[in-house]
Amino acid sequence: MSSAKSPGTALVTGASSGIGAIYAERLAARGFDLLLVARDQQRLDVTANILRKDHGVQVEVLRADLTQKDDVLKIEQRLRSDSNITLLLNNAGVAANGLLANADPDQLEQLIQLNVTAVTRLASAAAAGFTKAGRGTIINIASVVALFPERFNATYSASKAYVLSLSQSLNAELEGTGVKVQAVLPGVTRTEIWERSGIDASGIPAEMVMEAGEMVDAALAGLDQGELITIPSLPDASEWQAFVAARHVLGPNLSRSSAAQRYKSVI
Repeated sequence: MSSAKSPGTALVTGASSGIGAIYAERLAARGFDLLLVARDQQRLDVTANILRKDHGVQVEVLRADLTQKDDVLKIEQRLRSDSNITLLLNNAGVAANGLLANADPDQLEQLIQLNVTAVTRLASAAAAGFTKAGRGTIINIASVVALFPERFNATYSASKAYVLSLSQSLNAELEGTGVKVQAVLPGVTRTEIWERSGIDASGIPAEMVMEAGEMVDAALAGLDQGELITIPSLPDASEWQAFVAARHVLGPNLSRSSAAQRYKSVI
């Protein structure tokens, strides 16, 4: 059960290192109790002990591999049944290296399971529970490659575009329920994801690489400001607003009863 002064419990996936571990620390500092999910039990335990000591919050660890359906179902059930959970951070994810044509299909399937399927199932479970309670926050970690897929490999970029689209659609579905949705689109962030996926990040210009702590702090500031989409490195928010406005201009013409004139035969 959450402690008396707690704003509730935050469930954080991929919580044993990197962005997830930093989010856990920042959320604990805000008074959240924590349910930390990751594959590495030892690192989870170390992280939990530090957070209990430093912030005096309740921290539970739950080892799970979200590429495995049974483990996803375990976390999903917890989201549906535990009314103390008020925030879901869908952070767990993996990158891929190389061209789609040369990729290991089994590795790509695991990426999709983690980056797409698990995110969807957990967001669905959280949305159900939070809607019933009339409050809650769902944060999905996407990536700027969702907006610029040509700059990275196909499967990872597509998976993050899915997360962005899911977040936008889910936000529309949850309008008026009291549930908040945020998609965070980091650029290159200094974490272990690169070496784990076999990508050499040493050649990326230093001015493009953000420290994970700064990224998380910016993302939480965006959440506090009520943003649906937070792009931590974007200097001018009006550029994103213009992008959204251009998309809405397309809207009335995306589905019509006849094909555009340029596609009709000229006799």
